[in-house]
Amino acid sequence: MQGPISRFRTAVAATAANLATAASRATGRGAGGMIGGLVAAAIDPNIMASLGGGRPTVLVTGTNGKSTTTRMLAGAVGAKHKVATNDGGDNMDAGIISALLAGKDADAIVLECDELHVPKVAERLQPTAFVLLNLTRDQLDRVGEINSIERALRAAVMAHPDATVVANCDDVLITSIAYDHPNAVWVSAGAGWTGDSVTNPRSGGHVVRSSVTHEGEADWYAVEPLPDGREFRRPTPTYKVEGETLVGPEGVAKLELKLPGRANRGNAAQAIAAAVEAFDVPLDAAVRAAADVDNVAGRYTTVHLGDHDVHLLLAKNPAGWQEALSMVDRDADGVVIAVNAQQGDGEDVSWLWDVKFEDFGDTHVVAAGERATDLAVRLTYGGIGHDTVHDPIAAIRACPPGRVEVLANYTALLNLRRALTKEEDYRA
Repeated sequence: MQGPISRFRTAVAATAANLATAASRATGRGAGGMIGGLVAAAIDPNIMASLGGGRPTVLVTGTNGKSTTTRMLAGAVGAKHKVATNDGGDNMDAGIISALLAGKDADAIVLECDELHVPKVAERLQPTAFVLLNLTRDQLDRVGEINSIERALRAAVMAHPDATVVANCDDVLITSIAYDHPNAVWVSAGAGWTGDSVTNPRSGGHVVRSSVTHEGEADWYAVEPLPDGREFRRPTPTYKVEGETLVGPEGVAKLELKLPGRANRGNAAQAIAAAVEAFDVPLDAAVRAAADVDNVAGRYTTVHLGDHDVHLLLAKNPAGWQEALSMVDRDADGVVIAVNAQQGDGEDVSWLWDVKFEDFGDTHVVAAGERATDLAVRLTYGGIGHDTVHDPIAAIRACPPGRVEVLANYTALLNLRRALTKEEDYRA
């Protein structure tokens, strides 16, 4: 319980944060999703815990799919509760504090959380549930070695034995995080990228994958046992995605999503499982909420620039790029691939050589962004015919009239969306 001095400090921090957020929006410097939280934390270092207030909280984390899963889960939980959430994607401490300030009257909290921030955020908010999506290489200059992240997340999750842990059993590293938790709910959400989980993260030795088991499901297992002698193997899922269908303990539900791709069906499955298991949301309501999501912070949307219909896709790391490439319409009139290397993207672009770029056939491909030249070298070695136009808007205009697929990493997509709104022939 807060004393009078603590309550006064929290009140001052909240007032200052609201003023900073309003100023940021009024001056056009940003949406205010970060600045308010930064100001509040500087005044009251304990404000996150104070704002949490013991409300039921779920943290969604993983390398890819956090924003999409959080949006789906917040919608599902919203069927029963008033929800506070960081739907703008600001998933570090400052963004989380801003979301809690904006949702101070909510009775449930659904937050996406950056992998590195989960331990401290969980310590402050004491979550009732975690949703663990996937774990792969991401921004090597910031995040670092992937097995160290697995160990930190494992410790954070195990520190909350009463929480519900919704975990993707097809991902070896995620399974390792939740393997010993007493309240794990296993979801077969898929694992499109397996290059970072070829060995047992706990005791070494190869991980063997088989496409089908005697039960008709994909399987994996470690050839070496865990230090205590147990086998480390894919758990049996409680929920699983079969094509466009979700199979769970309450029956079968059709996943009629507006968002494309196998990965988003997996995101929906975990959001639905978390809503049902942690918040007692009826299955049909959770499925409807997932189906209602049609874009996430401008991703997956189609906008119009002159005589081009521009479909926007975000990709941030090898796993994300591989999924995004599978969503590209090969019959499009043009493809623009935009790569930056700013804060938020990671300065190391060596991941370009890990991505299996597809043959786009006769589709017009344009390399764009601040690191267009690095991308062009990679496309050249991949045997992909392309042009290089650093300005993404000019790259779109360089494509033939019609539908243009744009794949961009974080700041490239953010900057492109801002630039598009300034073009005279732009229409949302």
